[in-house]
Amino acid sequence: MKKIAVIGSGSWGVALALQLNRNGHNVRVWSYNQEEANLINQKHKCMFLPNVTIPNEIVCYTNFEDTMKDAEIVLIVTPSSAIRSTLISLKPFSSENQIFVLCSKGMEPDTLMIFTDVIKEILPHVHVSALSGPSHAEEVSVFTPTAVVVSSDEEEVMNQLQEIFMSDCLRVYTNSDLTGVEVGGSLKNIIALACGISIGMGYGDNAIAALITRGLLEISRIGIGMGAKQETFYGLTGLGDLFVTCSSKHSRNRKCGILLGQGKSLEEAKKEVGMVVEGVNAVLGAYTIARKFELYTPIIDEMHAIITEGKDVKESVQSLMTRNRKSE
Repeated sequence: MKKIAVIGSGSWGVALALQLNRNGHNVRVWSYNQEEANLINQKHKCMFLPNVTIPNEIVCYTNFEDTMKDAEIVLIVTPSSAIRSTLISLKPFSSENQIFVLCSKGMEPDTLMIFTDVIKEILPHVHVSALSGPSHAEEVSVFTPTAVVVSSDEEEVMNQLQEIFMSDCLRVYTNSDLTGVEVGGSLKNIIALACGISIGMGYGDNAIAALITRGLLEISRIGIGMGAKQETFYGLTGLGDLFVTCSSKHSRNRKCGILLGQGKSLEEAKKEVGMVVEGVNAVLGAYTIARKFELYTPIIDEMHAIITEGKDVKESVQSLMTRNRKSE
């Protein structure tokens, strides 16, 4: 049995806590919100997963000292915008023997760093890894069969995490391409926004297939430019995560895109979704990296124009469809 701290009480943090509890581990959860902590501790519920009952053994704290006490594994499951500040706050309670697992998906917009590199910068004494893949919290929390990937520069860390997370409903693969695993998980949200816009505008399956296929190519171009391996983008953390995020009713990025396609403003769409839409946060970083490496990323470019410049979605569709002819 491992002592595990889950930093983040949203749907994904709770879903992972439930999986690890089911595997027999001692799990504590941290929340920045006292109301959410009370809901978990007193009513054994998560506001984002209303149909799930949380076991008594999972306790939620609002301070890092109690959450991190004797923790061997630390899962980072906060919104990407809060990761750096959270890590700084966690530093006094971290130790060189701990394994930090990045479970959030995104990229730091100011520095263009992947978040495992942010962990390495702030906590150079800990072991660093990431968990990613096509895994909606709504399904993982009720133990629907799911496959994910753990990644690390250290093979021993990957193997240990694979054993900790693996169960009859959660199949875990290893992949040492940490950059590729993170980039795939971050940038797929942008393409999911684009697919949502297409649905909201009333387009059909043909358009979705084109966006997923060409979007995957753009993601791989950026990833390879950052040092990732091409084959990673055709696995669970690339194509797999892209497909599920673009096609599922559970995807908040897809839902936000649908609302944009229906004519709502970005602020209206984000408010209606009610949770963090990571694709919006990832657009600027993806666009900046693409320009840095002089990469051809027309879908990401148009999403950047829509999100940051307020370009009309119909104009973006026209721009994509009337580009110069080229071979695939």
